[in-house]
Amino acid sequence: MPLMVNTLGRSARARPLAVVLQALSAPARVMGSDYWVGPWRPHRPRGPIAALYRGPGPKYKLPPNTGYILHDPSRPRAPAYTFGARLPTQQSTCGPGPSHLVPARMTARGPDSAPAYSICGRLRHSAPFRTPGPGRYFPERAGNATYPSAPRHTIAPRNWGVRAEQQSPGPGAYSVPALLGPRVVGKVSAPTYSIYGRSTVGSCFQDLSKTPGPCAYHVVNPGVYKTRAPQFTMLARTSLPQDSTLKPGPAAYHVDQLPELIRRKRDGGRLSEEEIWGFVRAVVEGSAQGAQIGAMLMAIRLQGMDLEETSALTLALARSGQQLEWPEAWHQQLVDKHSTGGVGDKVSLILAPALAACGCKVPMISGRGLGHTGGTLDKLESIPGFNVIQSPQQMQVLLEQVGCCIVGQSKELVPADGILYAARDVTATVDSLPLITASILSKKAVEGLSALVIDVKFGGAAVFPDQEQARELARALVNVGAGLGLRVAAALTAMDNPLGRNVGHTLEVEEALLCLDGTGPPDLRDLVTRLGGVLLWLSGHVGNQAQGTARVAAALDDGSARRRFEQMLVAQGVDSNLARSLCFGTPAQRRQLLPHAREQEELLAPAAGTVERVQALPLALVLHELGAGRSRAGEPIRLGVGAELLVHVGQSLSRGTPWLRVHLDGPALTDSQRRALQGALVLSDRAPFPTPSPFAELVLPPTAAQP
Repeated sequence: MPLMVNTLGRSARARPLAVVLQALSAPARVMGSDYWVGPWRPHRPRGPIAALYRGPGPKYKLPPNTGYILHDPSRPRAPAYTFGARLPTQQSTCGPGPSHLVPARMTARGPDSAPAYSICGRLRHSAPFRTPGPGRYFPERAGNATYPSAPRHTIAPRNWGVRAEQQSPGPGAYSVPALLGPRVVGKVSAPTYSIYGRSTVGSCFQDLSKTPGPCAYHVVNPGVYKTRAPQFTMLARTSLPQDSTLKPGPAAYHVDQLPELIRRKRDGGRLSEEEIWGFVRAVVEGSAQGAQIGAMLMAIRLQGMDLEETSALTLALARSGQQLEWPEAWHQQLVDKHSTGGVGDKVSLILAPALAACGCKVPMISGRGLGHTGGTLDKLESIPGFNVIQSPQQMQVLLEQVGCCIVGQSKELVPADGILYAARDVTATVDSLPLITASILSKKAVEGLSALVIDVKFGGAAVFPDQEQARELARALVNVGAGLGLRVAAALTAMDNPLGRNVGHTLEVEEALLCLDGTGPPDLRDLVTRLGGVLLWLSGHVGNQAQGTARVAAALDDGSARRRFEQMLVAQGVDSNLARSLCFGTPAQRRQLLPHAREQEELLAPAAGTVERVQALPLALVLHELGAGRSRAGEPIRLGVGAELLVHVGQSLSRGTPWLRVHLDGPALTDSQRRALQGALVLSDRAPFPTPSPFAELVLPPTAAQP
């Protein structure tokens, strides 16, 4: 509005300042009307004026669309870049990091550059704000102008603001792939990063998934979120690592090193712990060919392994799958028994419920029969309804309710041993001491046991016919077990004669029930009570082995072991009425409830004399021909086929007296089978004598590992 200063009568330039101010404060006239204009007073500006400050600017507090997921502009934030002094912010963080998108050179139509990848780490600062400032980011070319989320990769650690639902994995969000590269033939693994040093918390030898090796990455899945970053380094490997080299990954292992490892072991060299772990990993991942696995097994069979190599192989096999975990209160109660295999060996069927009746927890993982030896699982499956397939959770319920369970080995438990065991059977390496030791102890190490007793058989029907070889295996089992923190005792037992009187799945279940009744053959009862006494002593339940033996015998005599066996049958799928009839019925009633063969044939003694020996191996081989055994894993078997010994060792026998009853499904025995069975009976002219115990000697753990 123009002011009519000329109405004062003189020029405003000639008037004093006071007069001018008086005129300004007077009412103004515009086109004949008077309008009042209030006096002017200095007032505080509504915002900072950039011209009043030194520096290049900008110095504005704006609510831009940058710095938020999905461009949320609801909160004010300082611009991502500034060349002047930074302003305080209302937020705790305003820098773009792995969970924010802050493109450079923002325009009205979006960013004019690629997403900002961080090359250096953003650590916690003492400064009140965390905008990165110029020079911290290096934009790269990209096809898109805008992005709905933060950059997906960064090299810096993330210290704040990590949420699993964000699509920004950043460090700590990588899916660690397999160690031996992709399984696609001809595909090159990338990136070829190595690992500089090893984590001090949890060695990679204990968990191979913690530190991936070089050339061992699949395509990273950015949708997987983990709390631990892969241990990357930008250093290059310029030469192949040697034995004295500080190796970055699990032995800096490559699949193409397998021939070198096989050659070294073939020539009598030793393998390091890292190389053994790498070989086992190759077996599990399928990177090792069948020929390479067989060659390595044969090299181990011919050259052997020292204690350290065997311990490393055992631990690698045990850690190749899932580990069983139990309540802490069970630590001193968990015990188990294992046998190297024999003819008529039904000890596990009796010992497991007897130990449960004595207050132990027995998570027994058993196997099936192969060759001339019988399997505990096959014997139990002759009981209608018995289920040997139980998950770890179901095993814990069984131990809580019953105190014992007998289950099969699942694919999640020690998968590497399953592969090597099948390969050993077809490569004639079953009798290798280190391979037997690692196979047995790896399956028991995953059970978290307090004590373990191993029945090492020797004799004509055992893996080792010589007692000295069996003693060597027993010492290896005890020493390797002690190195793994497991109390292991090994009992050497003779396997020239069948154990007990019955051989065959159904017939052995019947004899086990007789022993649970408090009777049964004396040699079988003696072995059960001795092995159980050793376990009770090693686990601290009794003060010495004699007390443990007496306690197991009492559990057999008072019926408490039989009641536990009945509970185990019901808990693992057997009908309760059937289980009670089996456990408390007569022998004749039990035979009607179990599968039985269609035919029976008795053999007569060809001469008079004292039974010196009944050779177990010829008897087992004939029963194998009749269908009681399997030559390959998975083959069907005839559960009712078997044999009953009508005599025992040390008994006087007259000519023409029946000494063996054969149960068979097919036609009569052939002439060659009869000759083989008659040849198994060894008679002498000496006086009758008591049946000897199969128990020969006991190999105990080192003194420091004893209770």
